[in-house]
Amino acid sequence: MSEEHKDRDKAECQISAQSCDCESTLLHPHVNIGKITAKVPVVLAELSLQINVSTVITFPEPVLEIKDIKKTVKLTQCRLLLPTNQLFVKGFVRKNIQYAAPCPEIEMHTDKSVASDIHSYTVDVPFQCVTEIKKFLTCPVMPEINHRHEFDFLVSKPLPRGFPEKDEIQSKDLSQFHQQSVQHYNELPFCELISSRIIEWDEAIDRRPLPNRSQIGEGMFSKVEEKMVLDIVIKVLQKQQIRVSSTTNDLEDCFDCE
Repeated sequence: MSEEHKDRDKAECQISAQSCDCESTLLHPHVNIGKITAKVPVVLAELSLQINVSTVITFPEPVLEIKDIKKTVKLTQCRLLLPTNQLFVKGFVRKNIQYAAPCPEIEMHTDKSVASDIHSYTVDVPFQCVTEIKKFLTCPVMPEINHRHEFDFLVSKPLPRGFPEKDEIQSKDLSQFHQQSVQHYNELPFCELISSRIIEWDEAIDRRPLPNRSQIGEGMFSKVEEKMVLDIVIKVLQKQQIRVSSTTNDLEDCFDCE
């Protein structure tokens, strides 16, 4: 590579974008006026579910005390089983547990102190339930049933020897198969997770005193029994065709947020 190319590549590498202010202008979007048909997600129901969970969490090492627990609710399944009103919900609570673990070096401990390290442990606590939607805000569109119909054609064939020559056999042709089949591709209801609230109670079930230590109340454990009440709010939706009516194209009120 020549020196000229090297200098040009070096100059290009040194070019960087700088942030600056720029002006924006509100545009008036085009809107169809009149009666139109739109296909949009429609809310079938909004539910508050309470799920009770009990589990035992085993740590990979001894624990002095739990410092903090960060929790995240994740849904893996939320299925409305049409044509019934039964809703199947499944998921897990991701828990990141920060805890103090005693240091393995014995020389770091004294009769009046215990040295520890801060570690974290992430575990998924599963949950599942089935609930009944007693009243829909909007009735779901029930699935159309697939169906198949067979049909045949009449064929006439001469009879073999031993029958009168004027007679013939009339039936369907066993060498042919005719069918009409109809498949419907229905809209599957789906869910959105709106909010969650967790009330939990974690209690060590194998806590024991520290060996060869005189500190009052100090101990370690490796198993925690957890009782958790999980409240989640979900929306059940389905794409449906609806009629939308509009008589004006004035959108000024839409931009006024005050």
